[in-house]
Amino acid sequence: MVDAVWYTSLPPMHLHQTAVVADQRVDAAVRERAVVATRTRWWMLSFFSLLHLICYLDRGIISVAEPEIRNAFGLTLGQMGVVLAAFTWTYALGQIPVGWLGDRYGPRKVLSVLITWTSASACLTGAAAGFGSLLTARLLLGLGEAGAFPVAGRGAQIWFPPSERGRAQAVTHLFGLFAVSIMPVTAGALLLAVGWRVMFFAFGAIGLLWVAVFWALYRDRPEDHPLVNHAELAAIRGLNPDGSIRALSRSRRRTPWRAILTSPNMWYMALGYGCLSFGISFYLTWYPTYLRDFRGLSIAALSLIGSVPLFAAMAGVVMGGWLTDMLLKTTRNARRARRLVAAPGFFLAGGFLIPAALADGATASILYLAASSFFLVWVVGPAWTVAMDVGGPFSGTVTGVMHTSASLAASAMPIVYGTLFGRGYWVAPFLVSAAVLTAGALVWQFLIDPEKAIVDAA
Repeated sequence: MVDAVWYTSLPPMHLHQTAVVADQRVDAAVRERAVVATRTRWWMLSFFSLLHLICYLDRGIISVAEPEIRNAFGLTLGQMGVVLAAFTWTYALGQIPVGWLGDRYGPRKVLSVLITWTSASACLTGAAAGFGSLLTARLLLGLGEAGAFPVAGRGAQIWFPPSERGRAQAVTHLFGLFAVSIMPVTAGALLLAVGWRVMFFAFGAIGLLWVAVFWALYRDRPEDHPLVNHAELAAIRGLNPDGSIRALSRSRRRTPWRAILTSPNMWYMALGYGCLSFGISFYLTWYPTYLRDFRGLSIAALSLIGSVPLFAAMAGVVMGGWLTDMLLKTTRNARRARRLVAAPGFFLAGGFLIPAALADGATASILYLAASSFFLVWVVGPAWTVAMDVGGPFSGTVTGVMHTSASLAASAMPIVYGTLFGRGYWVAPFLVSAAVLTAGALVWQFLIDPEKAIVDAA
């Protein structure tokens, strides 16, 4: 078994006890020293946020140009569904090993390699010559982005205390949703101005710029960053009983694969996140085509009214992250804080899909989809926060397992929708999604335990 480098600063306490005690001690330490804490951790969060934006742009811009690409290569809707799903196949396969690499080598090295690979793959998509090369480029893109979010989540776990992790994850995913919301405007403008090939080259170049700045300014540990002062480090790490800052220990341990892969809580989390990804995948693949081919929207209208559900999702992810942190502080109970946000979010998201599919006009359908997407993505904050909390020093690996299940679920969605859309069934796919999201609500309410550590046995 290969050893894994890991960092931890939290003792084996319940999450709510850790957060409350840490907040009290940090407040006392700051008052005692009369020092204003720096906010470097939020600048580091900006790197993870931009990473989400870049990844969502690179994987999603194909949906804007999908009709043009399909016509250029003479592809059927079913073939295009395979191309769209191909990304998620390699994306799923790479989640666990890349998450483990993030635990072992740290986010700085691993994320720099991943985004370089991702940018190159986006450029290869623009250079595709037919179905085979297009499929290959999407497979490579999925492999490049695999594990990027789990490794970024590992970085956020090191840089943020438990009481801020919900908001931190909300901010990073907000940027991802922002990318999806501006995609029709930015990608659509490039598509009309320079064609779909140059569009992919332009977005690939953005990732290379991110890598250069990230490598120069990011550090894996707050202790190593020159802009982190004593008060901020106390806020991140918490304090020992004697008032000293809890040390971030560095040691080598074998990754507890058996404990992770045999934990029922691990697989409940994976199932719940799979339901979430199935729902979100629609907006990253078939949503523009649905509005253009079935609802009759032009590219210009798609850029305006078509973006409403995506902006609603941006509000939803912020609300979910803020709400779950607020409930943790007020109830001091992680089960309530996470479940009371996630379960209703799933249920309402599924409920609004039904009138969205049955609506007579495009405007009504878009407004119902906006309500659905709002409640769907406010599950993101609690979902990722729980993975960070129960994964401990192996949270990169744990989120990799969770994301693998999500990727497999997301890979099924484009094929299901593409097959049904191709046969003229424009309502049935939404009923399938509503059933999946209802199942997600039940999993979160009755099966996932936000306070049960995955790696207890380790």
